[in-house]
Amino acid sequence: MAAPMLRLCCPGRRWALACIDGCSRHRRGAPNGCTSSRKRGQSSVAQQPFITAQKPRKGEHEWAAVVGLEIHAQISSKSKLFSGSQVHFAAPPNSLVSFFDASLPGTLPVLNRRCVEAAVMTGLALNCRINKKSLFDRKHYFYADLPAGYQITQQRLPIAVNGSLVYSFCAGKNRSQVINKTARVKQIQLEQDSGKSLHDDLRSQTLIDLNRAGVGLLEVVLEPDMSCGEEAATAVRELQLILQALGTSQANMADYEIQRQINELENGGEILNETRSFDSKLGCTIPMRDKEGKQDYRFMPEPNLPPLLLYDTESLPAGADPQQVIDIDRIREQLPELPSVTREKLVQQYGMLPEHSFTLLNEVGLLEFFQNVMKETRAEPKKVTSWVLNTLLGFLKQQNLAVSESPVTPSALAELLNLLDRKAISSSAAKQVFEELWRNEGKTPAQIVSEKKLELMQDQEALEQLCHAVMEGHPQVVMDVKKGNPRAINKLIGLVRKATLSRADPTVIKEILEKKLAS
Repeated sequence: MAAPMLRLCCPGRRWALACIDGCSRHRRGAPNGCTSSRKRGQSSVAQQPFITAQKPRKGEHEWAAVVGLEIHAQISSKSKLFSGSQVHFAAPPNSLVSFFDASLPGTLPVLNRRCVEAAVMTGLALNCRINKKSLFDRKHYFYADLPAGYQITQQRLPIAVNGSLVYSFCAGKNRSQVINKTARVKQIQLEQDSGKSLHDDLRSQTLIDLNRAGVGLLEVVLEPDMSCGEEAATAVRELQLILQALGTSQANMADYEIQRQINELENGGEILNETRSFDSKLGCTIPMRDKEGKQDYRFMPEPNLPPLLLYDTESLPAGADPQQVIDIDRIREQLPELPSVTREKLVQQYGMLPEHSFTLLNEVGLLEFFQNVMKETRAEPKKVTSWVLNTLLGFLKQQNLAVSESPVTPSALAELLNLLDRKAISSSAAKQVFEELWRNEGKTPAQIVSEKKLELMQDQEALEQLCHAVMEGHPQVVMDVKKGNPRAINKLIGLVRKATLSRADPTVIKEILEKKLAS
């Protein structure tokens, strides 16, 4: 399987900060450069640095971001875009390199059908127009890990254009207001990746690994329609979910940059037009190279690849071999359920709040966990949602664990909720059982309940006697209740529960007390 990655950058005016001063909005100089974890050779729209006419003082201005994105997602494919070399993460260096990947003379590209289908599927999911004819180009630049001295891409006529990415995020005081936004998709194009340079500072040398060279990428270009980091991150997350639902990319990514630019400007600095790389260990972006000079990539048609021709039902040639052509309509029919549809179904089927449906999808593996619990429990969906989103997710985040690493399985949580649903245990006991499940793998909820003696009291007569004893021992509290203090009865309930070691149902206790107080 290919190494998962979603590469994100904002070249030229695709990610710029504007200064809002009073009622006016000023663009200061030319827009800034990019923040990127993508490969070298990224084109630049603007070539001038982001310069302030007057150095702002820290805290003097309110800054607003103008964000557009170019996202490179590695296609989930067993082989590379133009060669039969396997794609496998963490393989020994230079072990997955064909003659074509190494750019040996006389080798020719052979287009990977799977990569084309992935591009078409992604374009359809993003409401793009699929071009029945698209072209390949050479993009020239020179680095040690690019043996040919150029990349094959789709500059002039890409495979998909003019789409839209609809994304939503929760806002408001309790994040209960769902706001829908749309970012225009300019184009989606196929492109091959470059190799990887490994810099050894101790030995002052650079080693080249070409395993990644030629791996297929989807480049998704979004127009600058976003206005803050939250919107950009939400849009990227939605695209990530779409790519994962389609199976076209594993789509892992990282996002960071706006606050760095604000701090730089407010401290009197300048935002240079540059390519920056995201350092996952440091959690920040670092400069890679400047983009101040005009980049001349000398784009030219790829002479070794003919135009890529696609068909639909109407244009499909009679008697065409399905293995030799790609039918856009057939791919459209095979599109899986997209995240937006899944969220709607969750709200309608389980009556959950929209914001809860977002959380279930945004946390990797959480929706599957929830659905597996629902299959095995009789508890109401709202109660299951609460336990999964509040209790389980809270424990996971506290210990920085993924859902797949949870020591509490869906089956165990379902059994616990069944005990709670049939009132075999109280809510507080259920929390104790969950904590014990988290600490001790292998024990079932029923075993923990038995060992800890957490079962609810089923002896009604014994419970009535305890309630009577508590009332006899606290006459002043009883008097307060009879005088009309509604909170006083809670004290009596607490005393009875303490006497039963929290093994009595508070609702049943309250019913018994109210009956005795009324007599």
